[in-house]
Amino acid sequence: MPTVFLSPSTQEFNPYVIGGDEEYYANLIVDAMIPYLEASGINYSRNDRNANAAAAIAKSNAGNYDLHFALHSNASPEQFAGQLQGPDIYYYPGSVNGRRAAVIIADNLRDIYPQPQLVDVRTSTRLGELSRTRAPSVFVELAYHDNIEDAEWIRDNINQIAENLAFSLTEYFDLPFVTPY
Repeated sequence: MPTVFLSPSTQEFNPYVIGGDEEYYANLIVDAMIPYLEASGINYSRNDRNANAAAAIAKSNAGNYDLHFALHSNASPEQFAGQLQGPDIYYYPGSVNGRRAAVIIADNLRDIYPQPQLVDVRTSTRLGELSRTRAPSVFVELAYHDNIEDAEWIRDNINQIAENLAFSLTEYFDLPFVTPY
C-alpha cells in the first residue's frame, strides 16, 4: 500500500476575504480526503497543525513516503489583490514523479474548478516542501483566498475538492478509487 504525507497549511495568519483562514480550509479539505484515502487503500501521515513547514518537512523526511502532498491557498501580490484566480500546482524541476502528480492533480481539478483554463502546473525551487523533501512532492495552491469567487468556491466545495484530490492520488498510485459513502 502506498503512503502519502499530507501537509495542509499551518498558516492561520493568511485570512480568507470571506472569513476563516488558510490553515482552517486546508485542514477541512484534508480531513474530508481521509475517508477516501482509507477506502482506496492509501496509507497516510500528516503534519502537526500547530507546527510550521520546517517541522512538516522534517517529519516527512523521517518517514518513508511515496508522495509529499502540501495543500495551501494562494494570495495575490499587493498590486493585484483580489484580482488573480485559479489553482497552481507546483512540483520541483526535474522531479519526474512530482511532475506526474502535479499534472494528474491539475487535470482532475479542471473538472471541478469553474474556470478550468486557469488551472496551471508550475515548477518552483523556492518552496521548501518541494526542494527539501525526500519523497516526490507537490504543492497545491488550490485557489486565491484574497479573491471572493475563489474563496467562496473553496468554502462551498470542501467535499467535492477533497474527493477530487483523493481521486487524483489514487490515479497517481494506480489504484482503484473507492468511495466510502
